[in-house]
Amino acid sequence: MKKDSLKLETKIIHSGEPEPRIDGAVSMPIFQTAMFEYAGETSYHDVRYIRLNNTPNHIVLSKKLAALEGGESAQIASSGMAAITTAFLTLLKTGDHLLAQNCLYGGTHDFVTKDLEGFGISYDFIDGNDPSSWLSKLKPNTKAIYVEAMSNPLLEVADLKATVEFARKHNLVSMIDNTFASPINFRASEFGFDITLHSCTKYLNGHSDLVAGAIIGSKALVEKITHKLNHLGGSLDPHAVFLLHRGVKTLALRVKHQNESALKIAQFLASHPKVAKVNYPGLETHPNYQRAKELFNGFSGMMSFELKGGVEVTTKFIKNLTIPVKAPSLGGVETLVTLPSKTSHAGLSKEDREKIGISDSLIRLSVGIEATEDLILDFEQALES
Repeated sequence: MKKDSLKLETKIIHSGEPEPRIDGAVSMPIFQTAMFEYAGETSYHDVRYIRLNNTPNHIVLSKKLAALEGGESAQIASSGMAAITTAFLTLLKTGDHLLAQNCLYGGTHDFVTKDLEGFGISYDFIDGNDPSSWLSKLKPNTKAIYVEAMSNPLLEVADLKATVEFARKHNLVSMIDNTFASPINFRASEFGFDITLHSCTKYLNGHSDLVAGAIIGSKALVEKITHKLNHLGGSLDPHAVFLLHRGVKTLALRVKHQNESALKIAQFLASHPKVAKVNYPGLETHPNYQRAKELFNGFSGMMSFELKGGVEVTTKFIKNLTIPVKAPSLGGVETLVTLPSKTSHAGLSKEDREKIGISDSLIRLSVGIEATEDLILDFEQALES
């Protein structure tokens, strides 16, 4: 069979793998060497060296990720933020202007609001649900538009089709952070996005044991970003690449379970009298439900919610949970619970958090692969006690 015609679950296992396999090894070996013997390379970026992210481990995994997202090319970075910031600094220069969704992961928000200005790059935030308002923010020097597939931590779903159309109409580079959705639920390149970014720390790896990022898109843009990445030094060690490669292979199994489990948990929480609000795009009451249903193959294992009673009740609830781990990050096999105001969005002022709807009592939940029934029972006892 042609590999282009394979189902996603099969591509996850076989796409990008070396042909023939290296000495017959079924698993990709770890090339734990900092440099490689010179072989006549004429370009600095082609010299084989870990910092240039071009070891055999990097190359194989990059091909696999490109195939999963439907992109021409991909590159691995040392973290999700390394991927995001390097993409910004490659595609934007002094005097340029960026349009960005108004609710973003805290690290991205901080970089846009606190660091881009130092490079002479300006920005405006846009409402992802109101494409008609974007034109008023567009400037002659606007070069890119940036959104998240599902926003962190409020699980908003911007008008992603309109984002691509707007970018094409005004000659902008369209960029998307697809971490929350993962390629199982949404493949941004297939929808026309120029650059897809991932924190591979999360769903792609899925085991909470490494930090990594990925850049996926056209060959020309990924190469351009890679050259900047090589200069900035955001490289990932081959052993971490090996672990990420291994983690990716179970992505479909993990995410499908997390999709199903999260929906049941969201429905349980939404029906509980002590829960004030649940943010999950798989609920029919979610304002972006129809859009999410049209765009995504699943609604992810992520949600956020608030309890009646504020911070004090929230603190007691989290303390009473026995299965979820109280920790930041997301997308792993274990269920994680955190307060964004204390972790992912702690860099924002209380005023800025409240402007975008992140209260001090908002709980972000990353559903793992435990038995759904056990998790619901645990949430139930924590709410009652």
